[in-house]
Amino acid sequence: MAGKTMSSGTRRNWAPRALPADPQATARLREWLQSGAEGKLDVIGLDLSNSDLSGGNFSESWFSDAKLVGAKLAGADFYRSDAEGADFSGADLTQASLVRVNFDDAVLRGTVLDGADLVKASLYDVDATAASLRGARILGASLIGVDFRGADLSHAVLQENSFKVTVDHLTKVEGLSGTVFGPVQAMDDQGVSREIGGAELERWVSERGGSLQVLPVPGGTRDA
Repeated sequence: MAGKTMSSGTRRNWAPRALPADPQATARLREWLQSGAEGKLDVIGLDLSNSDLSGGNFSESWFSDAKLVGAKLAGADFYRSDAEGADFSGADLTQASLVRVNFDDAVLRGTVLDGADLVKASLYDVDATAASLRGARILGASLIGVDFRGADLSHAVLQENSFKVTVDHLTKVEGLSGTVFGPVQAMDDQGVSREIGGAELERWVSERGGSLQVLPVPGGTRDA
């Protein structure tokens, strides 16, 4: 890799700080490193748990059904990568670039996404319980069936996102701002769920220290 200039979000002569314990995953990473380590990594179904790949350039890569439990991925670039069905439980994606990443059916349970860039990311049927998205940029993304119970969305910025998510009394929205298409499922401290949208959703967020505008769905109302 000597003499190569890494793409945006990475540094020259990048190398993992800690390789995965799984021999197959480590072999794949070493092969990729030897080829230049500039995106298009294929680790479909492999176990990269507890590795430290912070700062790597994984743009246009394939992480489908991979295990990245407890992995350190801070500042990594996943532009246009496919992480469908991947397990990021407890992983650290602080300030990662997740622009146009496919997270459909992924597990983000307890994942740290503070300051991450989720512009136009796709999150369908994602378990993001107890995840932290403090200060994340979630712009033009699709969040359908995302479980944000116990999640921290403090100071995250939303813009014209589909936001059909589940929240509860432990979900933090202080400083949350922007615009969304609702509605959401809100669970109270008794576990009773109800659908809220429009002005009611705006009030729910406002009462908890945030400020959201709920937009009308094209061809319908803002509660639809």
